[in-house]
Amino acid sequence: MAIPRTSLVLFLVSMFFDSTFAASSSSYNVISFGAKPDNQSDSTQAFQAAWAKACASTKSASIYVPRGRYYLRSVTFNGPCKNNAISMRIDGSLVAPSDFRVIGNLVAWIMFRHVNGVTIAGGILDGQGTGLWDCKNSTKDCPNGATTLEFSNSKNIAITGLTSLNSQMFHVVVNDCQNLKIKGLKIIASGDSPNTDGIHVEQSSNVTILNSHISTGDDCISIGPGTFNMWIENIVCKPGHGISIGSLGKNLEEAGVRNITVKKALFSHTQNGVRIKTWGRPSNGFATNILFQKIVMDNVKNPIIIDQNYCPNHKDCSSQASGVQISNVTYQDIHGTSATQIAVKFDCSPTNPCVQIRLEDINLTSRKNQTAQAVCSHVEGIATGLVEPTSCF
Repeated sequence: MAIPRTSLVLFLVSMFFDSTFAASSSSYNVISFGAKPDNQSDSTQAFQAAWAKACASTKSASIYVPRGRYYLRSVTFNGPCKNNAISMRIDGSLVAPSDFRVIGNLVAWIMFRHVNGVTIAGGILDGQGTGLWDCKNSTKDCPNGATTLEFSNSKNIAITGLTSLNSQMFHVVVNDCQNLKIKGLKIIASGDSPNTDGIHVEQSSNVTILNSHISTGDDCISIGPGTFNMWIENIVCKPGHGISIGSLGKNLEEAGVRNITVKKALFSHTQNGVRIKTWGRPSNGFATNILFQKIVMDNVKNPIIIDQNYCPNHKDCSSQASGVQISNVTYQDIHGTSATQIAVKFDCSPTNPCVQIRLEDINLTSRKNQTAQAVCSHVEGIATGLVEPTSCF
């Protein structure tokens, strides 16, 4: 039976595009390298082998992780690679050792270093950190714990639809990176899990975090020294310690933070909402050009706070003043409820007062059947529009 001319043309076009795509990219399934989705066989070497092939390819490459649970001791994906377009599609779960001591003294369980153009889509990273949390909450003889996923000295990274579960320590760390985008991230850990920051960014530029839900026992997002041009939007933080710039000023010589936007966020039953935190000690650090906009507070202990007297255990900073200069910070369209009477607190440095602080359209009420208050120390600013509690400038 003869094939109709139109169908034949479509068939040939399809074959052409399929062959062109196949010639321009390489695909590697981790199972082909010996990975087993049985939650117990060690798949570390299989993942390393798949990465080695993808990294050595001169064409764009993809790594595929099918459904199932893959046990990994620890794995580092090193670059630079021969191509700048490696995608990793994870349909299954990557599982850390249940014995927290196996990776507890490592910097990270899964590490990407010196890579360019890497995309991670989907999947669950199960850090199995509950054992270490119990150790930390009961005794001091415990390792620090490993970050679940870290990108270091890398650029042009995209992370989409990933879930990080029960990390030993930080869930995601971005260190010395440029042009990194996180979208649709889900982070899950209990509210009493110690040091489990959701996303920590430092020494990095042009980082974007969108449409993410973070439940953890420490900062939902923490922003460290040397970070600039960062955009955070549409974030739900519950529970957790809020979104923190800092702590800054731990070191005398320290890079500053600038051009940070936090927009459209919900904080529910968190310790803090939007916070800037610096050590009470000399430093040449700074934080400037910061915008917190369109934010909802639901029963938050410290909805708006600047704390320049951070001094854990009163060690190496007692009776000293923070050298970090905080300037040009705008709080705009922030409303909801405070779990305490003090809804706005600016506790700034006596030697480097906070300047150019702006409050605009703020409406925060206390859940304690008390009038919400604002408290200021060493701060200069202005208030416009409706501002409740009444500005203390």
